[in-house]
Formats: sequence, structure tokens, C-alpha cells
Amino acid sequence: DLSGVHFAMEFLHANTKSLLDSNLEDGNYISAKGKKVVVIGGGDTGTDCIGTAIRHGCDSVTNLELLPEPPKSRAPGNPWPQWPRIFRVDYGHQEASTKFGKDPRSYEVLTKRFVGDKNGNVKGLEVVRVKWEEDENGKFQFKEVEGSMEYIKA
Repeated sequence: DLSGVHFAMEFLHANTKSLLDSNLEDGNYISAKGKKVVVIGGGDTGTDCIGTAIRHGCDSVTNLELLPEPPKSRAPGNPWPQWPRIFRVDYGHQEASTKFGKDPRSYEVLTKRFVGDKNGNVKGLEVVRVKWEEDENGKFQFKEVEGSMEYIKA
């Protein structure tokens, strides 16, 4: 319910429509200019959010990933013809690295809650680190790392 928290597709759709309709001159988009942007989740959609926020002129961008950082090459449990789950640097990550001097991604992080100011605007997130463990049935589940609570400004 906090102002400033948006779903990815809401952010991306409004930006694309305004860009195509008016080159963003109509103002009918969610601007990231001057904001501390936090993107929760990855993949192509997360990368698009990162790149769009940078082009708007955000002050910073952080990308939170629940999963561990992928390996540089295929793991034994990820053989061909499966899609290779490997570490990749996409355009949004590269743009963030160029602008801010580092990859925006932080792995094995779970968002616990959004924190708001007295006016109902998001001002940050409380997150914890997680560790993935394989159970007796071979299924991976995460557990929160005790004492790992962090605050990220947004």
C-alpha cells in the first residue's frame, strides 16, 4: 500500500506506451529519475526494469535475487538440452556497472517488508540473507540466515 512500490509490468508498460506515444513528453509513466530503485527478481523483466530506471536517471539501482548466483559454466545437474543456468551479464547489468561501478545484483536475499515514511511513501526494505539447502528428498529449500537482517534505502 506504499506509494513508490510498483509491479514490473506496470512500470515497463507505462514507460513503453509513453515513449511510443510521445517520446515520454506526456508524462504518463512512472519516473525513476532521482530515485533509489530496488528491483526484486531477475530474468529479462528485471533487466528491463534496471535498464529503464537507469535511462530515467535513477540515483542508484539494486537488484535482489532470491536464488544463488549461477555458476560460470553448466552444473552437472543442468545438462544439454536443458536451458543453461549459467551466470550472464545482460544489458541492464552492464549499464548499471558502467554508471555505478558495480553489478547491481545481490543474491540469496529475501525481502521481508517494505518500510514507509509518515506520508505513506516507501523509504526502504528490510531483507534477510538466505541459504539454500537440499532436503532428504533432494528438494532445495531456503532457510533464513539468523542475524542477517539488512536495510536497503529506496
